[in-house]
Amino acid sequence: MEPLHHDTSTPEAGRHRRKPRSRTVRLSLAGLALALTGTGVALMPAAQAAPETAAVQAAAENPYERGPAPTERSIEASRGPYSVSERNVSSLVFGFDGGTIYYPTTTSDGTFGAVAIAPGFTADEGSMAWYGPRLASQGFVVLTINTNTRLDQPGQRGDQLLAALDYLVEDSAVRSRIDRNRLAVMGHSMGGGGALEAASDRPSLKASIPLTPWNLDKTWGEVTVPTFIIGADGDSIASVRSHAEPFYESLRSSTNRAYMELNNATHFTPNLSNTEIAKYSISWLKRFVDNDTRYEQFLCPIPRPSLQIEEFRGNCPHT
Repeated sequence: MEPLHHDTSTPEAGRHRRKPRSRTVRLSLAGLALALTGTGVALMPAAQAAPETAAVQAAAENPYERGPAPTERSIEASRGPYSVSERNVSSLVFGFDGGTIYYPTTTSDGTFGAVAIAPGFTADEGSMAWYGPRLASQGFVVLTINTNTRLDQPGQRGDQLLAALDYLVEDSAVRSRIDRNRLAVMGHSMGGGGALEAASDRPSLKASIPLTPWNLDKTWGEVTVPTFIIGADGDSIASVRSHAEPFYESLRSSTNRAYMELNNATHFTPNLSNTEIAKYSISWLKRFVDNDTRYEQFLCPIPRPSLQIEEFRGNCPHT
C-alpha cells in the first residue's frame, strides 16, 4: 500500500571534528586537574573534558525518543514526520472483532510504542479512524478496533482493548516494529470507560486516554497508569459532572493524571478530527509511552482556558 504521507524528516547535519590536543596540552590539563583536586576543586578527567553532543546525550538518556524536537505547530499539524501505511485486521482474530493498524513505514528508527483505540456504544472503528494516521505519523503503531458487538459494555471493551494490544505484539504483521513494553489505550464513550477498565486491569500500561468516557463505576483509585481524561462541556450523554470529572477526581493524586474539558463541544466531538484532542493526546502519549520529556512543555504548566478549552487540570511536574 502506498504511504499515506511522505516522510518530511531530514538527516542530521554533519558535525565538525575537533583537532586532537597535543600531548603537551593533555599533560598540562591532567596536571591542572590534579592540582585543583588537591585544593578541593574537582575537575573531569581530560578524556571526558569534551562534552557529548546534545543528540548523543538525549539518545543515551532516553532511547525511546522518536522524531524531531516538537513545536506547537508540529503537534497541531494534521500529520507528523513519519510516512504511514495501514493493514486490515480480520474479524476472525481472538478477543475483538478486527480493525485497522496504522504504522510508521520506516524501520530505521527502531521500535515504536503502540496504542489500541475502542469506539463507543453502537459505533464501529470508523468513528475513530482519524486517530490512526494522526498518531502513527507522530511515531506510534495504532490499532483502531471493532468490538465484538456494538452493544458491548465498558468492561467488555476494556478486555478487547487488551486483547488488541496482545494481538499487536504477538501475532500481527507489524509486531517486529513494536516495543511490547510501551503500550497504551484510548477509547470514546463506553470505549473510554473501557480505557479506564483496561488501565485498572493492566497496571503495566504506559498511558490511558478516555474520551468523553461513560462508565457506571465512578471510582478508579486503583489505577496507577498515567491517565488523561477528556470531557466536553455540552455532553448530554456522559455529562462531565457524572462521568469525566468524578473519574478524574477519583484517581490518586500520586498518579500522573490530567483532565481537559473541551469548550462548545458535545459527546461526539472526539469522533471528528480535533486539534486540541490531537495535540494533547500526542503530548500525553509521547510523555508517558516514550518517556519523552521534550513534550512536557505542552502539559506543564497547566494549559489555560481558551476558546477551545473550558478547563484543564492536572498534576505538574510529572514524574
